[in-house]
Amino acid sequence: MSAAAPTSRHRLAEIGALLAEPARAGILLALIDGSARPAGELAALAGVAPATASAHLQRLVTGGLLAVHAQGRHRYFRLAGEDVAHLVETLVLAGARAPVPATSAPAETPLRRARTCYRHLAGRLGVALFERLRERDALELGDDAIRLTPRGAQWLREAGLFEPGDDGLALAGQSCVDWTERRFHLAGPLGNRLAQQLFERGWLRQRRDSRALALGARGDAGLRALGIDWMRL
Repeated sequence: MSAAAPTSRHRLAEIGALLAEPARAGILLALIDGSARPAGELAALAGVAPATASAHLQRLVTGGLLAVHAQGRHRYFRLAGEDVAHLVETLVLAGARAPVPATSAPAETPLRRARTCYRHLAGRLGVALFERLRERDALELGDDAIRLTPRGAQWLREAGLFEPGDDGLALAGQSCVDWTERRFHLAGPLGNRLAQQLFERGWLRQRRDSRALALGARGDAGLRALGIDWMRL
């Protein structure tokens, strides 16, 4: 047995222990949109007392799943990185093998249609955008990264999503398995930039207190330029 095997085994067990407590899992899910939140807000979202939340937050920081940023007298907690968001969503996928009941709560529908995962798009919209990019030969799928092809960059400019010369078109991305659709969407810096452009162009807007996304004032025409029909998602 290699020397690395025990370390990997113990690290996996450590992560499992951190996620096994419902309040800590709730804290991670509250931050999966890439936001930074204070301890008091996370305590309320997790349904625990502030002192209890403080202990959980300390364990998550020590365990490498959260990072903390001090601003004056306030401390804000966020996921330690996009890889943590992927881990959480992948674990949700692993635990969601049973078919979704037809009587699912209506609140679940907006999340399945379009949501943020960390800073990129997920749900049916994220999957549809990734598939449209592939259909248009807009992506180069490398061994270590996904990049826009020149044809893809031109297509996004013509659709009005990017200006000529935007350095965001050169960013690298990666594929990520969508936990509700069980297909791929685009993550990484390129996925994050695409989502940012959709918000800045007014094609999408974020719902209050939710990762679910709504159609923006210019969204219908914008998404149709990409071959995506919001009403059919």
